[in-house]
Amino acid sequence: MRKIAIVGAGQSGLQLALSLLDRDYEVTLATNRDAQQIRTGKVMSSQCMFNASLQIERDLGLNWWDASCPPVEGIGFAVPHPDLPGRKIIDWSARLTRPAQSVDQRVKMSAWLEAVVQRGADVRICDVGVPEMEELARSHDLVLLAAGKGEIVNLLGRNAERSPFDKPQRALALTYVKGMTPSAPYSRVRFNLIPGVGEYFAFPALTTNGPCEIMVFEGIPGGRLDCWAGVKTPEQHLETGLAFLRQYLPWEAERCANVELTDPNGVLSGRFAPTVRNPYFRLPSGKTVFGMADAIVVNDPITGQGSNNAAKCTKVYLDAILERNSAAFSEDWMQQTFDRYWSYAKEVVKWTNSLLTPPPPHILELLGAAGQFPSLASTIANGFDDPRTFSPWWFDPTSCMALIDEHAARAA
Repeated sequence: MRKIAIVGAGQSGLQLALSLLDRDYEVTLATNRDAQQIRTGKVMSSQCMFNASLQIERDLGLNWWDASCPPVEGIGFAVPHPDLPGRKIIDWSARLTRPAQSVDQRVKMSAWLEAVVQRGADVRICDVGVPEMEELARSHDLVLLAAGKGEIVNLLGRNAERSPFDKPQRALALTYVKGMTPSAPYSRVRFNLIPGVGEYFAFPALTTNGPCEIMVFEGIPGGRLDCWAGVKTPEQHLETGLAFLRQYLPWEAERCANVELTDPNGVLSGRFAPTVRNPYFRLPSGKTVFGMADAIVVNDPITGQGSNNAAKCTKVYLDAILERNSAAFSEDWMQQTFDRYWSYAKEVVKWTNSLLTPPPPHILELLGAAGQFPSLASTIANGFDDPRTFSPWWFDPTSCMALIDEHAARAA
């Protein structure tokens, strides 16, 4: 029986732990909060998982909320008119081929952590630093760092070549609410881009006390939407967001006439720099710790890829561990395993980072054309499930114009 240690109890750490336990691996999981603390704590993310990631959970038998979580059936996109308040210069939406889903991580991670305990893992509730890592490395065949926050993750080291931003590109805030008017005729992620200011999107989800909507604000640093530093209370947080909508996105403010917070812990704000880190690091003893998911690739949430990346990374790592059989988990194996994941993740990073800079003319033309050609809108919306499909046309003006012409010909 091989012994695997995992540090971190998020999407990737718990998904991997449960998968290995089902295959009779001996698993140690270290995390700084127990299930009850997670369930009653602050919200952690604005997760929205698309079909390919949800299918990974289905294949593992971890799709526990299909009956209770409201579906996300499409994606919409809007840009306000710069000179006519309350009007839009771009406005379209398209259905997803298969629905997406957002389960509050307080709900999912607490339930998964309880299952890890019930299935016989050695769960340690503690802060993990180098001494704890050394202890795990001495007694386990492999130590994985699946925690994307805290000082320990910095030991992996930033890969400057793959990390074009060394500072946060957005001031981030999210708000979990009830009472928002549903989107019609189908539920969707409602993405609004305000040039020079930032982005706002909202979508249905499941939280600790039932269905809700998640409001996500992304403000360009120093701009009008970089406004969360002075917010002191959850109520003030909600009102700050609503005031912004009333000024810039009145059609979204109308949906929020009767909203209230789901709970006092349903708000979050902060900022971080999108970062790609090295896949592993060596402890003072010479033992190696292998990073995964957010520990090695963390994107801005503007494209909603965080939990999706984590699920897909975990599948790559699980397959690689199982294929290894009894052979040592060498640094060469770690690099090869990371490279398998990076072949996918690099496309997500490239696409996500492109949305953090002012859109070039061909992207504005693309988004405008999607309002005229429903098949093009569908292509863009369903690309969120696999961002590799955005290449080359998202990045190359000639390919982009060819794609627009193709969909125009279909519509003719």
